[in-house]
Amino acid sequence: MSGATATARAGAGPLSATGWGTLLAGAALLGAGYGYGYGEAAALGLTCLAAVVTAVLWTLPRPQLGADRRIAPRKVGRGDPADGIVTLTNTGTRTRRGLRATDMCGDQPLTMDVPVLRAGGSQELHYALPTTRRGRITVGPLRLERTDPLGLARRVRSYGSADTLVVRPRVCLLPVLPSGKAHHVEGPTSDTADDGSLTFHALREYVLGDDLRRVHWRSTARTGTLMVRQMVDVSLPHTTLVLDTRPGAYVSDDDFELAVDAAASIAYAAARSNFPVHVLSEAGPILHTDGSGNDADALLDRLALIGRSDRKSAASAFDGLEHHRGGGSLVVVTGTGDTDGLTALGRVRRRFDRVTMLRAGQDMAAPDAQGVSSATVDVPQLHIASLDALLAGWRWEAVR
Repeated sequence: MSGATATARAGAGPLSATGWGTLLAGAALLGAGYGYGYGEAAALGLTCLAAVVTAVLWTLPRPQLGADRRIAPRKVGRGDPADGIVTLTNTGTRTRRGLRATDMCGDQPLTMDVPVLRAGGSQELHYALPTTRRGRITVGPLRLERTDPLGLARRVRSYGSADTLVVRPRVCLLPVLPSGKAHHVEGPTSDTADDGSLTFHALREYVLGDDLRRVHWRSTARTGTLMVRQMVDVSLPHTTLVLDTRPGAYVSDDDFELAVDAAASIAYAAARSNFPVHVLSEAGPILHTDGSGNDADALLDRLALIGRSDRKSAASAFDGLEHHRGGGSLVVVTGTGDTDGLTALGRVRRRFDRVTMLRAGQDMAAPDAQGVSSATVDVPQLHIASLDALLAGWRWEAVR
């Protein structure tokens, strides 16, 4: 609905529960009054029926309204505020009263009473959107309900289309774990970086300022467009992050959300510094960034949609890492529950410069903790119960 005047669509049934009750009672009283000769009962029944008919006629006219919705901001971290702002404009010639607006946010209705709308007038409705759950949440379409003063009849019409609110994981600002042989603090796009640490990444179109020595003449001749080699510095800190999404790995849903927040914070720290990040789970790759472009935003958008897998073991997450080129940091984020398959970390940990395991949750089960520690005796473990605990522990890990 954003940015366009909405047009009304078909409405709902006209009678409320009270209206149906009044209709049935009026019919019964009218029938009994005529059948048994009770004039008062017949008059009361006739009054009830007349009230229902009047209520239906009251709500019958289609309101001539324009509706425009804005969501501000459209992307937020979990738990951060987001507002819906709906502007209603009376484009008709009559004053409109008794309107109620309902906007759906996912499966949660948000209902507001609409002030009196005079002809040509506008009203802004502000309401808070729920952001406690990650994901891409549909907002709308807006439904306007008009009722009569007695509440016997109602007519509901939908206006416009749905918008989308993206609720991302919460992140805290963390330092990047140092790894690799040389750390180019300016990122992978420096023209003065040592060529010995650069490797070919992709071909792209020439832009003013590119080194002409990197022009790929064969592709230029084939496409008719000047193409150059894009190089990346492979000595930069590479972060590989394994996020355990198995239901059994976490004691509660809150623990899983904390794990996603922690994984997002770690990956975001590397991506915003233009360092490569590879995120995967036991269900497969999640996202790979090369340290260029708006990788940090893309990473948060992708992690906003992460859900639980149906896998019983985490071992498959480490299968592809056995062929890792070597170096960089490996971070495993899991919970305090089932540890099945985490022993596979022992097969790949020597291929990385440093390995860290994060365990998210309020309670650390002793049998599980011992099971992981015995299999990965040289891997530091950081137990976190909140993002504040992650921030404190990660700073210590960064200088270890």
